[in-house]
Amino acid sequence: MELLPMNAAPGVGERADAAADAACHLYDAVAPWAAGGPGGWSRTAAEDAAETIETTAHALARIHPRAEVILAPVHAALAELRRHLALAPADPLSADEVPATPPTVGNPRRTRWVRVHAQPGPLTRSGSSVSPAPPAPPAPRRPPSRTTP
Repeated sequence: MELLPMNAAPGVGERADAAADAACHLYDAVAPWAAGGPGGWSRTAAEDAAETIETTAHALARIHPRAEVILAPVHAALAELRRHLALAPADPLSADEVPATPPTVGNPRRTRWVRVHAQPGPLTRSGSSVSPAPPAPPAPRRPPSRTTP
């Protein structure tokens, strides 16, 4: 287990504290509503909350080399929630925002591609002296963008 430093980078601790406070205030605002209906949520509010969680998970994914893999179920659960609520899917990552760790969850064939083709060394069949060119990598994801001002 890796211990984190006592002090965060400038602005990180304050923003994380503000995000935690905002999440508590949001819960307090939603809690009094009946559990049977939408619970006081609007389409815009639900999308903003989902984007907040996705963005926070992307930020938290930089805390440890395996954090992105560990947090992958969060993104999958939010994608499923977006489908059930008929919300737009999260924006994919752009090429300049590629995660530092290779994807190791999801489609087993894509995972195998990362293990086989991302490693250096010849990928030849027995008896062949020429290494085949590896296929193009899967498209990267982008962090969510704000949909409301």
